[in-house]
Amino acid sequence: MPQSHNYLRTTVETYLTRHPHERPQLDGLLEALDRPTDITSRSAFSGHVTCGAVVVDQLGRVLHVPHVPHRAGGKVLEPEDGFLTAAALRELHKETGIPPEAVEPWPGYEAVPFDIDIHDADAHPGNGEPGRQHLGLRFLFRLRSAKEMPLVSRQEEIGGVEWRPVDTVASPSLREKLLTVTPGVEPEAANASALIHNDRGEYLLHLRDYFPGKICEPGMWSLLGGGREPQDATLEHTVRRELAEEAGLRIPDLVPFGVEEATDDSGTTLPIAIYAGTWNGDPRELHLTEGVMVAWFAPDDLHRLRIVPSTRDLVRRHAASRTSGAPGDERRPASPSGTVPNVIGVHLYLERPDGKVLLGLRHPDSGFAPSTWHVLAGHCEQESAVTCLVREAREEAGLRIEPQDVELVHVVHHIDRTGDQPRMGLFFRARTWTGEPELREPDKCTQWMFWDPTALPELLVPYTRVVIDGIRAGRLYSETGWA
Repeated sequence: MPQSHNYLRTTVETYLTRHPHERPQLDGLLEALDRPTDITSRSAFSGHVTCGAVVVDQLGRVLHVPHVPHRAGGKVLEPEDGFLTAAALRELHKETGIPPEAVEPWPGYEAVPFDIDIHDADAHPGNGEPGRQHLGLRFLFRLRSAKEMPLVSRQEEIGGVEWRPVDTVASPSLREKLLTVTPGVEPEAANASALIHNDRGEYLLHLRDYFPGKICEPGMWSLLGGGREPQDATLEHTVRRELAEEAGLRIPDLVPFGVEEATDDSGTTLPIAIYAGTWNGDPRELHLTEGVMVAWFAPDDLHRLRIVPSTRDLVRRHAASRTSGAPGDERRPASPSGTVPNVIGVHLYLERPDGKVLLGLRHPDSGFAPSTWHVLAGHCEQESAVTCLVREAREEAGLRIEPQDVELVHVVHHIDRTGDQPRMGLFFRARTWTGEPELREPDKCTQWMFWDPTALPELLVPYTRVVIDGIRAGRLYSETGWA
């Protein structure tokens, strides 16, 4: 089935937790989401889904668009839209002239439909379109300003756009819901979280601090993310900012997956927009500013964790969608049996004329080898290994090294524990360099010192000790951690 169906199903199921009495009338929609036909397409003649915006102004009036009563919009979801609300906002602007930045989601409805309308659409024989069922997801917005908003209608489609009282709304279900909301209420904190997975099918989870009454889900494994702040233009901005602030993570391919609801200690239910993305890094290298730790977990291992059921089910649902072979699933092909990616680490073996070797003392809060000595090193990114070495030396210690002045002196293939991701460490010697080691990244390294290789510090990364001994013995290759 189309990948968008997983997102739609999650959205509809979240809506039904608020309006369970509407499930019978939405059973047809849920059944359609299990079929391979993309119901967001206009070619889906059995029925199709559209997105619309219900807009309320500062006086409590509702925006009236004649061709679709009391609702602006009706556009099917496009690939560039991301969240369903984007389709509604695009049509709102096209049909009324109201720009997306002039409105904001109603508190508590940032990613959950306010109402779902089902009605029969007329046939259009001239276009070859038979009659079908129209499924309209209505999202609730309000104007940011009390200033009068100019309205511009598309005359060829609608006869005029205007603000009307709530009690004039024709749809009984929409009118009933609108009468329960108060225009003057201040926005609540909307949340966004990241469902990060790697090519091995594992998911990155965050162990929260145990501060009952101060944070949501204390002492439990959860997704990275947090609440929307005033500077966040969208919930995607929220999740990207939270990833950078909490763990220094930047995930380029985040896409919307669905909505989860969480309940805080006060009993308040908060909607959480979920974005999914791929990352194949080492959690131990992340610098956490919140929580205890982050780690990879396979979906089948979640039953061992202290985790809320909704998060566990969300992970498993996403894992099932990735293995379904659905069109639009752009995950990387599965590796052959027994084959896993190896992380490439680039290391600097800097030896002074007196034979002493440069080591750095890692920060006590480091996710990998805290308060332990190690050579200057970094992960090879989208670059050559020598380029990585030159860059890391400059960024971490202010050392200037020319590419032609380095030589490969050792390779180590290692793992820390059985089952961990394997690593290939490349050690390069700099024959000459400019500058003295400086603390350019004190959050990673707290001290640089040259050590006698015959009297290395006791707290030294194990494979680093193996490599230094190997270099002094003239060996080019070592293995550590393998059974």
